[in-house]
Amino acid sequence: MKQIITSVFLLAFSLLTSAQTPDSVIIKKISDEIFVSGQCYQDLRHLCKKIGARLTGSVNAEKAVYWTYNLMKSYNFDTVYLQEVMVPHWVRGEKEIGKVINGLSGSETLVNITALGGSIATPPQGISAEIVEVKDFDELKKLGEQGVKGKIVFYNHPFDVRMIMPFSMYGEAGKYRYIGASEAARYGAVGSIVRSMTNYINDYPNTGAQGYNDSLPKIPCCAISTLDAEWLSGELKKDTEKKGAGAKTKFYLKMTCETLPDVKSYNVIGELRGTEHPEEIIDVGGHLDSWDLAEGAHDDGTGVMQSIEVLRVLKKIGVKPKRTIRAVMFMNEENGLKGGEEYAKQAELKKEKHILAMEADAGGFTPRGFSMSMDEDKKTKIRKWEKLFQPYGAWDFTKKGGGADIGPLGKKLGVPMMGFSPDNQRYFIIHHTAQDVFEQVNKRELEMGAIVMTMMIYLVSEYGL
Repeated sequence: MKQIITSVFLLAFSLLTSAQTPDSVIIKKISDEIFVSGQCYQDLRHLCKKIGARLTGSVNAEKAVYWTYNLMKSYNFDTVYLQEVMVPHWVRGEKEIGKVINGLSGSETLVNITALGGSIATPPQGISAEIVEVKDFDELKKLGEQGVKGKIVFYNHPFDVRMIMPFSMYGEAGKYRYIGASEAARYGAVGSIVRSMTNYINDYPNTGAQGYNDSLPKIPCCAISTLDAEWLSGELKKDTEKKGAGAKTKFYLKMTCETLPDVKSYNVIGELRGTEHPEEIIDVGGHLDSWDLAEGAHDDGTGVMQSIEVLRVLKKIGVKPKRTIRAVMFMNEENGLKGGEEYAKQAELKKEKHILAMEADAGGFTPRGFSMSMDEDKKTKIRKWEKLFQPYGAWDFTKKGGGADIGPLGKKLGVPMMGFSPDNQRYFIIHHTAQDVFEQVNKRELEMGAIVMTMMIYLVSEYGL
């Protein structure tokens, strides 16, 4: 029996070693280097704990630029440089105050809110007005000016949890955050509140960018935690049950946020020069800026540190890429996308040839695959490599996608785009909230993501598209 087991083992070992290819040898080196001597987790710790929140235009965003620049210099990349870009500068000001005022008793209940990025402030004394709840824009339109003028509109539009993918839920609900204030102002509202963008019921409000329609009045707007949104909705139902009798529930809102003049900032870029086709450029990156409520760990500290790790590992194990590989730390994804637009503009001016742009901006969770927006022949070529990724949990190469920062490259230059796709079912617990801190990141998951990203960039650098 022992002899049979030994024979089977030797046969399996023989088949395994004979099946090895130059690519599988390199992939094993990539995996071993990251698991044993990876730097992305400790680099992320420094970014989160020593620098922290990195809202565009802030002192911390500037610190992050120069620290990241020096980090890539310390890894001896062939070229490291800063790409100047003018970015918006919005500041939150003092902690927001939101209170629900009972129409009958006059009692006040504090609720958890956060200003939406780009919102104007309330008057110094705050605003107090009757609150009206709507589920969507159709209900808002039905109420019209008669039902909305002089009031605060509360968009209580929950995520559609029937959708499998969290980003689908986010995409469907996000319009109430982005244009909700202007649509409410269209009918004379004095303020707006949006239910936080998450499928979880908790007490952490989600901030995020909103945009004003310049043809309509600008009103202050905030997000309320989903736990308080549920409670507030219940209070407003009591008003409805009174059938017009008695005073209505009011909301008191005070915010001191403001938009300051644009400031100069930078995309941070590191490069390994290609040996055979240096004119063909492969981009891998994420956004260095973050919202100001936490440390920007998953959004997008993980993506930028994984992208730097791609170049560090290839250099460390002695790979000389055939094509030029760039790690790009974009500035201003969260509230303007100026970094991505400037990068694409400069690529166009310099007539650069970018053959692939990969973005990592969906959290540092366990890898599941890659989304792709490119011609079918390129997708077919990439899918031939699928089996190499499967041991690392990356099996899904079916979805369309890319990323916000690389979007201008795709639109302006037709660059094939790819998004790193982790298992992001937990993402919207922390997204844009005070919970997005380093402790939420799992070291092993972060490293697994860095491995599959490095594998993909290596294969494209070897074989092109």
